[in-house]
Amino acid sequence: MGDFYQNGIITTLHNLRQRPLEAMEEELRRFSRQRPMALVLPSLFSELEGEALPNIVEELTRVDYLTEIVIGLDQADEKQYRRALQFFAPLGDRTRVLWNDGPRLRALDRQLIDEGLGPVEPGKGRNVWYCLGAVLASGRARAVALHDCDIVTYDRSLLARLVYPVANPAFNYEFCKGYYARIANGRIHGRVSRLLVTPLIRALKRTLGHYSYLDYLDSFRYPLAGEFSFRTDVINDIRIPSDWGLEIGVLSELNRNYANNRLCQADIADIYDHKHQELSPEDAQKGLSKMSIDIAKALFRKLATNGVVFNFETFRSIKATFFRIALDFIETYYNDALMNGLKLDIHSEEKAVEMFARNILEAGQRFLENPMETPFIPSWNRVISAIPDILPALDEAIREDMAEFRPRGKA
Repeated sequence: MGDFYQNGIITTLHNLRQRPLEAMEEELRRFSRQRPMALVLPSLFSELEGEALPNIVEELTRVDYLTEIVIGLDQADEKQYRRALQFFAPLGDRTRVLWNDGPRLRALDRQLIDEGLGPVEPGKGRNVWYCLGAVLASGRARAVALHDCDIVTYDRSLLARLVYPVANPAFNYEFCKGYYARIANGRIHGRVSRLLVTPLIRALKRTLGHYSYLDYLDSFRYPLAGEFSFRTDVINDIRIPSDWGLEIGVLSELNRNYANNRLCQADIADIYDHKHQELSPEDAQKGLSKMSIDIAKALFRKLATNGVVFNFETFRSIKATFFRIALDFIETYYNDALMNGLKLDIHSEEKAVEMFARNILEAGQRFLENPMETPFIPSWNRVISAIPDILPALDEAIREDMAEFRPRGKA
């Protein structure tokens, strides 16, 4: 059930009533004549064989206001790329599939890396960065939405509500962050956001004092949501993180480049469920353990650029403050779950908090050992400045891959 409360410095666009989807889509069709829209889908090949993506494709076949759909395909060989082209064929000629592991895009990748401009780490950040480059290269869209490919509760209303704030010519928003309640199968999910990010932001406020950046982050209801939209001019200057700090890094970049009144967040789904990461407390290179370290480092790096001086004792204080705040949040969420007839396992919640607390200290130690670490991929403006023909080359590589490997009989 939506509310109308504005409780931060970022505008919140609520779901105040069950407006008919058809009415919103009719508006989006009108907006598309003035502001053409694209959708970016970063995907692993394995997701083609999961339960979520087939339904997403089915839903998108009924979306007629998009000018293009750009799909970044990771971890696919030639046979799997051919299979992907067939899989996404129902979306029509507006669709382009980037074969990120194919020889053409790998050759471009090596050229960029040789110039010190390419993404070094594989993963979602790299995939998203190339997809955004493809949007720039085609020049067909003026507004872009992005969402994940593992949303098992997906329906096309999510996309409509996500892209509406940046597609509407009457609005001045450059960026919109999606949010939703992570409730599925009778449980409250979203542990990293609930039990790491929000308690850590509150701990940083208490330990370090007031910083407008922390107020900014604390205004987002789901800062780790993988769903956001923006106008295409955002792409030129934004730097995409290549690690698990992607979502926090993107919010930090928007905070650096735009006034708060050009940003918003929108309630895009009543229910939302996707693939859940393992906690992996025994391995800091996997699952939520690695994610928590990368996110904490992203916050520390951003605060350092704002003049915060860290030392090991500072991180010990942050860890202790975080631990107390996070434990109090567990009680809050338990009471919320109980009142709504939901389940919440206090033991597993406390295990997660204990791991997050350890990883905050680990992230701090890594930050002190390597304060100049910059996992950001360079902005496309910088890349274009260094290699002026990079976007035409990227566009040509995508078109040649699709022409060569598209199944026979397909347009």
